[in-house]
Amino acid sequence: MAPACLLGVCSLLCAWAVATGHPCNLDHQGWADCHGKSLQNAPSSLPSNITSLDLSFNSLVMPHHRTLLMHFPSLHTLNLSSNALLVLSPAAFSNLGALRLLDLSSCSITYLHMDAFKGLGNLHTLLLRNNSLQELEVSLFLPLKALFHLDLQQNALVSVDMWSLQLMDAVPQVQLEGNPWLCDCSAHPLQQWLQRRQALQVTCASPPWLRGRELAALDSQDLGCRMKQRFPREVSTVQQITVTHSNTTAPPTGKGGRSWPYLVGFLGAAIGISILVALVAKCKMFHKNFTSYHHRPLPETSSIGGSPMEDGSSWDRGSSGQGASENHPMPGAADLQGEDDDGFIEDNYIQPSEQVPEEEERQLHLSI
Repeated sequence: MAPACLLGVCSLLCAWAVATGHPCNLDHQGWADCHGKSLQNAPSSLPSNITSLDLSFNSLVMPHHRTLLMHFPSLHTLNLSSNALLVLSPAAFSNLGALRLLDLSSCSITYLHMDAFKGLGNLHTLLLRNNSLQELEVSLFLPLKALFHLDLQQNALVSVDMWSLQLMDAVPQVQLEGNPWLCDCSAHPLQQWLQRRQALQVTCASPPWLRGRELAALDSQDLGCRMKQRFPREVSTVQQITVTHSNTTAPPTGKGGRSWPYLVGFLGAAIGISILVALVAKCKMFHKNFTSYHHRPLPETSSIGGSPMEDGSSWDRGSSGQGASENHPMPGAADLQGEDDDGFIEDNYIQPSEQVPEEEERQLHLSI
């Protein structure tokens, strides 16, 4: 009974295909074979519930602002190989949430937009072999949560960045053979990734002396990488910097490499403070010395006997009359003793010219 039902369904599909006039071949399992029909678009007359569609070897035109296949949400397998697609537009397959296999081989694809595979959360196999891809976007594989097999053979990849390698770690089967890999120090992350996955099929295309050698079998010296030396905790920082500069060709960058302005500023501040302290101390010593050597000259008029001119005139007036002697009494011993005790004028400061009136005074007393 079951074979009879399947035969009837197949007959109906064939009859419907003849009636509608589309060029594709349908089978009873929901497979639509449209390869090699010179199609520019998928026939809209195909049943919307088909699960497999082969559009290889056609001339399909990739739409820029809409999905490629809008009427077939039940597709599990889609073959678009050998079509000149060149560039995949964003969200070109966003309506094919049930898709499990996507074949984009030999489509001359040069660039994949970061959202090219948006909506393919159930995709299991992605075939991108024999294209012209030169680089892979980091976020290209983020929507592909269920991806198991990725084929990137025979492209134009020369290197893969570290973030893309980390995302490809979640893919169990990845094929990277046949790309013109550049085996220099930038390929060291790819080499580690291949060694971790035990994949030895990736060979070098350049430089010429490494052409044909397996990338995973090379060491860091073959790649031209100079590894940084690890230091024990006992080694001083000065020794670490010296050895690091001798082992690396480029100066270290980062926070440590920008510390020299702080060192220069600290040294400048220390020198400025030292000069300021020295100037303050020097000014203080100068003020002290200036105060100690700053003496006022003694007055010319003696505080004891007065000037010689005044003494001579007083004696003349005293000799002329007795009234004058009453008006100008002689200074007493107590007055002289008080003036001698002031602590400012000593005997050494009395000039010889000031002693002449005293001798004349003694002679005057003797004559009297």
